[in-house]
Order: sequence, then structure tokens, then C-alpha cells
Amino acid sequence: MTFDLLLKNGTVHLPAGPVQTSVGVIAGKIAAIGVSGDAGETIDCTGLDILPGVIDTQVHFREPGLVHKEDLESGARAAVLGGVTAVFEMPNTKPNTDSAEAIADKLARAHHRMWCDHAFYVGATNHNAADLAELERMRGTAGVKIFMGASTGDLLVSEDASLAAVLASGHRRVAIHAEDEDRMNARADERVPGDPSSHPVWRDDESALLATKRIVALARAARRRIHVLHITTPAELEFLSAHKDIATCEVTPQHLTLAGEEAYSRLGTLAQMNPPIRSGAHRDGLWHWVGQGVADILGSDHAPHTLEEKAKPYPGSPSGMPGVQTLLPLMLNHVAEGRTTLARVIDLTSAGPQRVFGIVGKGRIAVGYDADFSVVDLKARWTITEDWLASRCGWSPFTGMELTGRPIGTIVRGHRVMWDGALAATAVGEPIRFEAVEFG
Repeated sequence: MTFDLLLKNGTVHLPAGPVQTSVGVIAGKIAAIGVSGDAGETIDCTGLDILPGVIDTQVHFREPGLVHKEDLESGARAAVLGGVTAVFEMPNTKPNTDSAEAIADKLARAHHRMWCDHAFYVGATNHNAADLAELERMRGTAGVKIFMGASTGDLLVSEDASLAAVLASGHRRVAIHAEDEDRMNARADERVPGDPSSHPVWRDDESALLATKRIVALARAARRRIHVLHITTPAELEFLSAHKDIATCEVTPQHLTLAGEEAYSRLGTLAQMNPPIRSGAHRDGLWHWVGQGVADILGSDHAPHTLEEKAKPYPGSPSGMPGVQTLLPLMLNHVAEGRTTLARVIDLTSAGPQRVFGIVGKGRIAVGYDADFSVVDLKARWTITEDWLASRCGWSPFTGMELTGRPIGTIVRGHRVMWDGALAATAVGEPIRFEAVEFG
């Protein structure tokens, strides 16, 4: 066979497990596995592992309206430098992504400015519930996102009646930010000025668990599948383990890596995010339930702010931290240190997103699928430095961290968009396709 691209001599992580073999690509699709032939481009992957392309299903790239923090190009550049081949981007921009016009605008902005493939969430509001069934079927739309708490203006949907109206409109799985707005408002006095370690005291375990229980009950009443984002408490994962028929869920590398006892004293407001970084006991509890298979997806919740904004005294400082570029490196390091397996990371970052959201042609290395690969060196020892970071915000809570395991290459539909820290000449990102959009 004659291929456009041939990856050879690498350890290829197939659905049945890792195999030392080759992968041939024609017209952006995987054409053959374990077959030799000529190729327009051949990459020798000796000593490297070839993973299915990593899909980060929660990023905030801030465009339009907040591009001093990030934009679609810079966020996607950070993604592929970290080995991520596709992203779902969130709707809390200015203006909000809550209409057909706003989705079309984002798709136009992204076209061949984004280095990775992409889809955009439409934000639910108290006013657009009747339109959501049509909006969720637009090309390039990841589905509907609900902010039960931690948002302002139209994107805050906190009352049961409004939540029920949103869940009644449409059929695709709805992504949920589950924190209880009423409880957080009642506990606002728990915030200690100048002390970000009071953030998880204010936004306590109960605010998360209460919202998660509420949204599961409402989803059952509406017969609507949901996906609960950035879980921070073991109690939520234990609860959701009994509701897997209707609710999937996500964990983040931040909550699996940082512990509040150390993070707030070292990082200050750079550790501030919603839901909060909690204690080491919470972190260890999350790992327990990851090991039990309850978490379906690993998302970065990449949410950059400038250092100037973060320097404001708590609680005036904004919540959120960058993370798309460090998602895969952190998880490879957790594999190296024995906290999880590479197979589990692959499931959380490729097969899981495909399964939960019905992505067409991604999520595994198999003939006929998109030729998306995250190529990694599992033995590389290195340190995260600021000059490696591509996000416009210019910082990471993990700067200075020594890791084992590094992304070497990012291949999107057969295009080598990053190799050994160097980007390709042009961005090639295209909208992600979904079964619900393609086939109804």
C-alpha cells in the first residue's frame, strides 16, 4: 500500500492493548495497522508510544470578548503542544454562546485558526430553553451546558423550574456545572478577605453534592442524560455510581494532583478555581473512585486569567486556571508514579469522550477512524517551564514541577501539527462530528 503518512516502530495502543506495529494513514483516516508500504511521510517512532488522540472536553478559550486572557488560536496552540488533538469549548464568552448566530461566529473564527479539531457548547439560559433542541443539532456543537452556580447573568440557571425547562428541550447529553447557588449565597460570609484557602470552606462539599443530587433527580424526571463536570468530592462519585444509567461524570488533573493544605499557601489565588481545590483526603478519595471506574472522562477545565487579574485580593480574584497543555503530561506522570494505568488514562481521554458524547470517527486507533494520535515518550524526565507554555495568560500552577512522561507529537487527521515542541506551518482544525447531529 502507498500511504500519505506511516508511523512505524512505535508501541501502538489499540483497543485490545499495546502492540509494537505500524499505522498507515490515507486521506486523514487510519487505512491499515501492521502493514508496510511506501509513504509520502514516514515517522520513526522507536521508543515512543502512540495513543489515540487525546480529547479535552472542557476548555474555556475566551473568544470572543475576553481575548486578553486567551483566544481560539492560542488555546488550541497550547492544546496541541500538550498532545491534545480535539477540544470542546465552553459558552461563557462575551457575548455568550447561546444562539445560532453565536455558534456560527465561533465556527467561523475557528476555521483553520485552531490547531486542533473542535466543538462548541451552547449555553443554556433562562430565556433560550425553547431553542435548545435546534441549537444542539447545529454542526460543530458539543451540546448544551448548564451553569447551576458559579456564573452570572443569563448563563446562571439555578432554579428547578428553569432547569427542568432546559432538560425538557432536546435529546443530547447535557453538561452540568453542579454547585448550589442558594447555598453558596447563604455561605458568602465564610469567605475570608485575603485568604483564598477559605474558598473551599465557602463552596463546601455540600454545595457540590446538593446540586449533583438535584440535577440527577431533575434529569430522571425529564428522562434526559447528563454529564456532571469537574467532580471534586468523593461523595459525589459514590452517589453517581448508583446513577450511571443517566449520569456520566468528569474529573480534572488539578483535583487529582493538588491538595489544598499545600496549594493555597504556595500558590495563593493561582490555586483558586470553581469547584475548589479541596483537601488531600478529597484528592485521594477521587483517585479511589477513578480506580473503581466511576469517572468517565478527564477534562482540563482550562480557564485562564491574567496574572494581573489573579493578583487581586481574594475574593475579588477570578476563579480558574490554565490546564489544557498540562492535562496529558500530568496524567503520564501519575502513570509513572503508579497512581493509575496508561490504559485508564486512554479510556478517560479518548474512548470515554467518544462513548459519552457520540463522537464520529475518533476515540480509538482502528481502521476507518480519524488519524488522530498523541505520541508520547513515557520515560522522558523533564520540568514544566514558563517558556514551554503557550496559553496567552503565561502561567501554570504546575510550573517547576518535575515529570516523567512527555508529549512528543500531535497528529490531527493525519497532519503532524506538533513534533518535539515545534508547530506545523498552518493550523488545520475542523469541527468535530457527532452521531446525534449527523444521523438525528
